[in-house]
Amino acid sequence: MVTASAPGKVYLFGEHAVVYGEPAIPCAVERRATVTVEERTDGRLRVDAQDLEIEGFTVEYGTVDGDPGVEVPTELLEAATEYVDGAVEQARDAAGAPGAGFDVAVESDIPLGAGLGSSAAVVVATIAAAAAELGVTLDPREVADRAYRVELEVQNGQASRADTFCSAMGGAVRVEGDDCRTLDAPDLPFVIGYDGGSGNTGELVARVRSLREEYGFAADTVAAIGDVVRAGESVLGGDGDEASLAELGRLMDFDHGLLEALGVSSRSLDEMVWAAREAGAHGAKLTGAGGAGCIVALDETPETETALSYSKSCEQAFRAELAREGVVVS
Repeated sequence: MVTASAPGKVYLFGEHAVVYGEPAIPCAVERRATVTVEERTDGRLRVDAQDLEIEGFTVEYGTVDGDPGVEVPTELLEAATEYVDGAVEQARDAAGAPGAGFDVAVESDIPLGAGLGSSAAVVVATIAAAAAELGVTLDPREVADRAYRVELEVQNGQASRADTFCSAMGGAVRVEGDDCRTLDAPDLPFVIGYDGGSGNTGELVARVRSLREEYGFAADTVAAIGDVVRAGESVLGGDGDEASLAELGRLMDFDHGLLEALGVSSRSLDEMVWAAREAGAHGAKLTGAGGAGCIVALDETPETETALSYSKSCEQAFRAELAREGVVVS
């Protein structure tokens, strides 16, 4: 039996634009998905998902007819199994064991679909744990690459390497197309607000794609997000003093405005962003695909967390430390 965990993430800058080859800077945060894997001899796969911010259930299925033999809504079944299926296939491939079966238990304190990289963390942890259970230790970069292949397949070719690379490596990372690298970054005072909802990543990515193809100024907006990322990267290399935090926050505000112009924000996200800013945060923006879910703010004081906790749009507010470690196998 092997257990692995992987962190979620927030986007400091660059979501949506990263799909078109612009750079992005996600940062791993200490909210983790934990996956425990045990090999079984009958070739079947049993997925036990009891803590994914959805109603927990257990599914067992195999290679005979593909029928899971349970009565649950299709979208719920897919939420629990599609990413895990792909991750298990990657682990089997890495170990040269195509017929291996597993019991897989998934726990997570990362809300699903909220912009914190829940699917990436589950995929990364599952690949690392299942491969290790088969006797193969994978380098974090290989885990990241294999996890990206899973997300690319599940998300119909619209995924970027950002989420999976960040989850596997930890810390702050820079992703531009296939160029993925880690960054030196100070501990950043992240405050996260969660509205209790989730956005549909596929629909939101498609919406931006449609706008970008129809309007030249929408394409310019996507490119401008890339410019914000490049400006932010130069600031991030500092020591995290008040001046650099203020500049990072200002750039986060710019980024949110550009994402809002692309139509991926929402009333609840905007209200949380403004609550954070009015509380004195250096900056605040949505994180992830948008539509609903989470915002991230920079504030070393307790004021933003307090303000968000009183906001009608915010279901949960919490601090999140930068996760220096990525995927961890135990």
